[in-house]
Amino acid sequence: MRIRFWGVRGSLPSPQRPSQVKRKISAVVERLTPGDLETPESRERFLADLPTWLVGTVGGNTSCVEVRLDSDDEVIIFDAGSGIRELGHSAALRKPRPSKFHIFFSHFHWDHIMGLPFFGPAFNPSVKVDFYSPMADMEAALYGQMASPYFPVHMDAMVAKDKFILLDGPVELMGATVSYRKLHHPGDAYSYKIEYGKRVFIYATDIELTENDFIKNEENSSYFADADLIVIDCQYTQGEAIKKYNWGHSAFSLAVDFAANWNIKHMVLFHHDPAYGDNKLYGILQSAKQYAERMKISGIKLSLAMEGMEINL
Repeated sequence: MRIRFWGVRGSLPSPQRPSQVKRKISAVVERLTPGDLETPESRERFLADLPTWLVGTVGGNTSCVEVRLDSDDEVIIFDAGSGIRELGHSAALRKPRPSKFHIFFSHFHWDHIMGLPFFGPAFNPSVKVDFYSPMADMEAALYGQMASPYFPVHMDAMVAKDKFILLDGPVELMGATVSYRKLHHPGDAYSYKIEYGKRVFIYATDIELTENDFIKNEENSSYFADADLIVIDCQYTQGEAIKKYNWGHSAFSLAVDFAANWNIKHMVLFHHDPAYGDNKLYGILQSAKQYAERMKISGIKLSLAMEGMEINL
């Protein structure tokens, strides 16, 4: 399995402001010494030693995660936030170019569907696109955002659109099993799990973790236990989570506890708050690692979801 992140923000897109870029440049200049500029090698060493948040960006697009299995001909996509636009551009340039896309929706809040009208492959007659959800209003929700006065192009223009598949149990795709589970989120949302060979990947955005998610019963264990990788909503700090109780998102510390509870090997912090800059987000990752160390939680790799990041399972 190859998992690639095209959109990692929650709520709405949050592109870098010029003032944020300027602050990064200032922070780099402040670190410079005359010796750093003497040779090409010293300049390279200087750049290599800079904090990650200064030399790149977490990204500003909303939720979209791509999964490829052994074949490049078919692609699985979780959510169609604004990041799916860049995914579509990338897919059109690949050799071979994918001919089938399977798009699974966690739910239909705007940040998870807003990129779909800009997904280029959906307008290509040589491509097929299937849409999946356990929620009965899927077709109405997707058609609804591409209708006057909200959008000038009707969804019927998507000639690649093939099927709207209402999920009523696991589905088999390309030798993988895709299952799902309802999450605690206003209006409901769904997590998805891919089991492929001996690897297990869970996509669990827009979840407000509750004590029920930690109970070691058969239902929870069969879904979460011993997963290789989980991409999970970590939008809040603990203080924010208390203030925003029942808003449908989780604190990073609770997500670390959850991953430890289920012996998950790798946890990726996802669905970043649009108000957080790169420095703040890397600070949250560091705080999550410190929290795990303080709580004597070991054996879990913690990563920050970034646009363009790819993980191979």
